[in-house]
Amino acid sequence: MPDFPKYCCFLLVSRCLLLVSLMLLGSGAAQAARNILVFGDSLSAGYGIRQDAAWPALLSRRLQEKKLDYKVINLSISGETTSGGRARIDEALDRHSPQVVIVALGANDGLRGLPLVQLRDNLTAIVASAQKRNARVLLVGQRIPPNYGPYAAQFHAAFGEVAKARKTALVDFLLDGVATQAQLFQADNLHPTAEAQPLLLDNVWRGLAPLLK
Repeated sequence: MPDFPKYCCFLLVSRCLLLVSLMLLGSGAAQAARNILVFGDSLSAGYGIRQDAAWPALLSRRLQEKKLDYKVINLSISGETTSGGRARIDEALDRHSPQVVIVALGANDGLRGLPLVQLRDNLTAIVASAQKRNARVLLVGQRIPPNYGPYAAQFHAAFGEVAKARKTALVDFLLDGVATQAQLFQADNLHPTAEAQPLLLDNVWRGLAPLLK
């Protein structure tokens, strides 16, 4: 005959281990679901300044201050184009399972004069990949200098077109309130200083806050 006391003890321990495992799995899923993924270029990567001064780091602090349970994961890469972003978005989504994705790419496409159809196609694919995984998306618009001629206006309009087509949130211009102030740029006249980062965060926050409710 089986030793019933030992058998019962074994069943109890097994059930406890199973319960703990399920709790840990549930906790991991909840954590992953609360990620905010920042997917941009040097303007979001903190080029030329301390990483803790860049607007994604400031976003982390604002979320903590407001007691909003989100973790910011900044996968921005200096020099990144929308083509580069499109190539790596699926892996990033699979790894981090974000609830919110901030797409802040396109500036390098514009400065290089890359085809606008390519810009639209890449942004559309990035947004669609995030939406397919049930993430809320904030598309951040960019501008380039007016000396690019008609291309400059068409470039900026492309962000609104993608946002409208994909029915996603839009920030009109990441550098709104910054672009016209030379003192807020580093010596290269391209990258904002640390002092400009709170303004960038405010621009992003206006579009992001409704997605966090």
